Amino acid sequence: MIEINATLATQILNFVILVVILRWLAYKPVVGMLEARSKKIASDIEKADEDKKAAAATLAKYQSELKNAQVKAQEIMDRAEVAARDESAKLKADTKREIEQMKKNAALEIEREKTQAVEKLKADMVTLSMAAAGKIIGKNITAKDNDALISDFINRLGKEKLGDISC
Repeated sequence: MIEINATLATQILNFVILVVILRWLAYKPVVGMLEARSKKIASDIEKADEDKKAAAATLAKYQSELKNAQVKAQEIMDRAEVAARDESAKLKADTKREIEQMKKNAALEIEREKTQAVEKLKADMVTLSMAAAGKIIGKNITAKDNDALISDFINRLGKEKLGDISC
């Protein structure tokens, strides 16, 4: 059994004094430290939530910027494609014009050479005709008679056709 004596009362009194001293010295600082830690954890959780929201906003911003960049890149590619088609069409048109100009120049050159050939042929025909006429007539022709014969021959030759060449 338990004996109640002065020792027990002293022990209870010592225990109560120890509890009061511990409460005054240790409990309040420990509770204060626990409350401070609780506040710090709550503020860290709140800061983490804010950081999470900020990260989500930043992610949305970057995704939007990426989408805009993709749209701009597509627009640039489309413009480049249109520019390339336009340049190709321009080059084709320029080439076609150059070919047409070359054809015209060639036709003019052919016509010029044909005219020169006809003129040379006329001159050769006049020379040969005069030589033949001189032999046939057998007389000396004056310069005046010679000019009249040449003019008459050229006029007749201009009205006739020499082979496939028209005069």
